[in-house]
Amino acid sequence: MATDSSTSSSDKQRRPRRTRMTGAERRQQLLEIGRTLFAAKGFEATSVEEIAAKAGVSKPVVYEHFGGKEGLYAVVVDREMRRLLDMVTSSLTAGHPRELCEQAAFALLDYIEEYTDGFRILVRDSPIPQSTGSFASLISDIATQVEDILGREFKSRGFDPKLAPLYAQALVGMVALTGQWWLDVRRPKKAEVAAHLVNLAWHGLDGLEAKPHLIGRRKS
Repeated sequence: MATDSSTSSSDKQRRPRRTRMTGAERRQQLLEIGRTLFAAKGFEATSVEEIAAKAGVSKPVVYEHFGGKEGLYAVVVDREMRRLLDMVTSSLTAGHPRELCEQAAFALLDYIEEYTDGFRILVRDSPIPQSTGSFASLISDIATQVEDILGREFKSRGFDPKLAPLYAQALVGMVALTGQWWLDVRRPKKAEVAAHLVNLAWHGLDGLEAKPHLIGRRKS
């Protein structure tokens, strides 16, 4: 009996201790799990039970941190919208308007490439628009950042700067829809997609270059 007791004690010592997460760590874990599930299955097909099971916790833990699936989804979407908007706005550093178009196109394509799950979530219609906004509202936010740039360019070329918002929406919308298509096909390469987007935006259909090229320093 003594031997059995000793063996049992030894086994207990060899077992790894389960590390208890802090509240912040648990919240982050749930956000990451929710993000993955929402991207793969969508909001409706994802359950609180599945989120809790993946995290190794009970359902009340999810409710404690987010008040339910809707709350978790709202935080995930809000974070992704902020990330994408920050990536686009921080990329607009060039002086030449054409290179600014390149930078904006690259920023969106970079986000799609690096944060694919996030983009999949954003392009789905949000079931709770009152708390998270929508992809359309995000595109509108980005277009607002572009309006001033286009307005200055229009004025210098003798065009009506009041039309800048219209063209900003058209330009950003074109890039966003192309990004949705590129999300799955991933062809051609990112730099080539950016070059063709800017080719169309900059020259229009009448002035398309046969072999569009990037004028900025970034080539990939």
